[in-house]
Amino acid sequence: METPANPDTPLIDGPPLANRRVAIISTAGLTRIGDRPFGMGGDEYRVIPTEAADDLMVTHLSTNFDRTGFALDTNVMFPLDRLNEMAAAGIIGSVADYHYSVMGATDPKDLKQSADQIAGLLKQDNVDAVLLVPV
Repeated sequence: METPANPDTPLIDGPPLANRRVAIISTAGLTRIGDRPFGMGGDEYRVIPTEAADDLMVTHLSTNFDRTGFALDTNVMFPLDRLNEMAAAGIIGSVADYHYSVMGATDPKDLKQSADQIAGLLKQDNVDAVLLVPV
């Protein structure tokens, strides 16, 4: 099977990463301590303020989902420390004030409304780059 050729030109134009404001969208179904847990399916999302990142938890259970890595280092599902390091080093322009989590097992068609709402919130926060963390 032949591998398709990829163009050398970027798919989108815009400022360099060093001038961009970056937010995280995680599919780990993360919630803040005290928030309601995610339901099965549906189009839910959670807003995670940057200053609340230390209060995150995974509320859903599955025999197929090992949470050990998250218990040892939240950055495996929500790499905010890495983004802060990149901002301090000038690799990215800044870190957004708000980040988002959805339940990864949700059918993408069911997330359309949430995706549109999240896009609007990202625009309000002047975010022009997103780190999608699939879990």
